[in-house]
Amino acid sequence: MVSRKPSSGRAAPSAGVDVGATLAKIALRTPERGLEFRLVPAAELDAVAELLGEARAERVGLTGGGGAELARRLAGSPMPVNEFAAWGAGAKALLEGQGGAPADRYLLVSVGTGTSVMLADGMAVQRVGGTALGGGTIVGLGALLLGTGRFEELVALAAKGDRRRVDLLVSDIYRPGEIPLAGDLTAANFGKAGGRAGAEAPERADLAHALMGLVAENVALICAGVGAALQVRTVVFGGSTLRENAPLVEILGQITGFTGTHPTFLDEGEFAGALGALLLAETV
Repeated sequence: MVSRKPSSGRAAPSAGVDVGATLAKIALRTPERGLEFRLVPAAELDAVAELLGEARAERVGLTGGGGAELARRLAGSPMPVNEFAAWGAGAKALLEGQGGAPADRYLLVSVGTGTSVMLADGMAVQRVGGTALGGGTIVGLGALLLGTGRFEELVALAAKGDRRRVDLLVSDIYRPGEIPLAGDLTAANFGKAGGRAGAEAPERADLAHALMGLVAENVALICAGVGAALQVRTVVFGGSTLRENAPLVEILGQITGFTGTHPTFLDEGEFAGALGALLLAETV
């Protein structure tokens, strides 16, 4: 939970909830406590409804795939909010809190269970791409390869690993002096895991780090391709998979920068949709 100082705006409590495949992200504004953010498992919608009831939120904006299901558990008339509009409004507010938007047009990327790429152009936001790679990939493959699907444990493991013992690099293929690309670029994710001659046996931490690389590299390259097609060179990243996930953020920033695209990471970026739903509900 993250608290902000009390707002001098609306006196009545208001809330926004972004219900995804894994987590329900909640933005709650009250006169007493200001703006707060909370995370609740998406499977626990009764707990979310109870929290909103206790807060006596008069305006409630709902977005995300599970928004309609949550609405059935709430009294009154919560406001359904388009997911892309919510993300645009919330990201704009978070960027302003960080010192302003980096550009008039930018790619807005939600790295959640999967990844959605949106184009923010002024107040207009539309989905322009995405990938099924995301936190769900990390958790699913983590369970299969490492025997744990606990996200926090996988992040902690990745922070101690080195994916170069798992990924096949350009420098592993070409001889010195013959390398046509940067030698530390990945030629094949998990390319050494099949027992390539001379490769060190990977530790669990190396495999976890390679999982982060698999997701981060591909998300960054997809964003670079979409950005090049749309002539946009700025990418703003948010989403729950980036939360306290330094290994993923580091690789994502490195690869994005390598493609000539400028990355910006939203503080509290997993709550962009929830905050946008709250802000749009407050305007009604």
